[in-house]
Amino acid sequence: MVWASQASSVAAAGTGVILQLDGPLGVATAEYIIDGIEDAATKDAEIIIILMDTPGGLVEPTRDIIQAILASNIPVVTYVSPDGARAASAGTYILLASHIAAMAPTTHLGAATPVSLTGDDAPDPPTPLNRGVREPDDKPKAPDDEGDAESDEAGTAMERKVMNDAIAYIRSLAETHGRNADWAELAVREAATLTAAEALEQNVIDIIAASQAELLAALDGREVTVNSRVIELDTDSLVMETIEPSWRIKILSTIANPQVALLLMLVGIYGLVFEGWNPGAIVPGVVGIVCLLLAAYALQVLPVNYAGLALIIVGMMLIVAEAFVPSFGALGLGGIIAFIFGSIMMFDSGIPGFGVSIGFVVTFSIIMGVGLLWLVSFVVKLQRRGAVSGKGSIIGGTGVATKTFSGAGMIWLEGESWQAESQVPIEKDQEVVITAMDGLVLQVEPLQTPTTVDAEPQS
Repeated sequence: MVWASQASSVAAAGTGVILQLDGPLGVATAEYIIDGIEDAATKDAEIIIILMDTPGGLVEPTRDIIQAILASNIPVVTYVSPDGARAASAGTYILLASHIAAMAPTTHLGAATPVSLTGDDAPDPPTPLNRGVREPDDKPKAPDDEGDAESDEAGTAMERKVMNDAIAYIRSLAETHGRNADWAELAVREAATLTAAEALEQNVIDIIAASQAELLAALDGREVTVNSRVIELDTDSLVMETIEPSWRIKILSTIANPQVALLLMLVGIYGLVFEGWNPGAIVPGVVGIVCLLLAAYALQVLPVNYAGLALIIVGMMLIVAEAFVPSFGALGLGGIIAFIFGSIMMFDSGIPGFGVSIGFVVTFSIIMGVGLLWLVSFVVKLQRRGAVSGKGSIIGGTGVATKTFSGAGMIWLEGESWQAESQVPIEKDQEVVITAMDGLVLQVEPLQTPTTVDAEPQS
């Protein structure tokens, strides 16, 4: 793997590794963090610092990162930084899983309630907690109070399973490092949040540091348990090395952007359609296939609403059908509407960072609308133009006589030589108009009768 920056090693000083978790947490981000932890092990690093600012992300990549942190033999410090950063949703899990949790003064964490891929929030459980303790007045309702007991339970069985699994998971992470498991549960049940100062006061994090230098100073001499081993940190003279994402991770991160995925899908579909209109063009077909394959990868790693995807596909089919079955814009307009609603629904999963911009959708809709307007106007012009091939396109056309003839002769019409018949004499190079067609013989008459000058009488 090629790293963008490298630090020189100093014999007398240890090495620390810095990883950057910035933005939505997806598959590519998880691969970068996991590879960074493995690379730190090969460098015999003494500490790993993850600089985090994330609105959250997908469940499976988050679990992969947490497993890598828990399995690491090197202490992992997650530092929510810079000022104004957040460790929301999935970031809260990662922060609690780290051996040391640190935050900058003006940062916050929490809101770890799981969100379904359909965009609906997971429901509150039947017996919500208040700071982990049931209030005395919270009494279970009788089955006949405002409906039966089943209607009082929030959400479906699957949603309750997701909620309870998330609660158990975050409590176990907090308890592993002796942190406040009750508040961690509230972060899931009630989407509770804390500022850095509140988190330190309630034993959710370990350190508040205004800068990386202040963080290293606070870590120096601190004891931390890593895989049942107690390690005393020596960060006084560490040489810190920042590991940047490799070019492969950057490409995968770009492809996994919902807007890029949508663009790739559109280019792929239109590329194949253009290849169908112009067989043998090759380039549109190749580009279309490549873009569709890249879009398929992106859709595999993104939270996709398949009803929205179906609407987008139907919209594209209607727009393409407009070119083959002219409906004066009816099919195309329906396709644009389906595309707009499909794009909004497709990535509207409620997971931060994995939605599609309304401006992006509107811009593409305007482009497709302009293209549809051009297509409709072009079809109308074609209908007004009349036939351009066959018998209908020849009658009424204008040709030129190739020689003087009376009766049968030859004329030149649209780059071809035709047999012609005329009831009046035709001069060479005289323009004629085709009045009828009998097989491959054209009936013609002069377009303009040439004027003749009478000879002067001789004396």
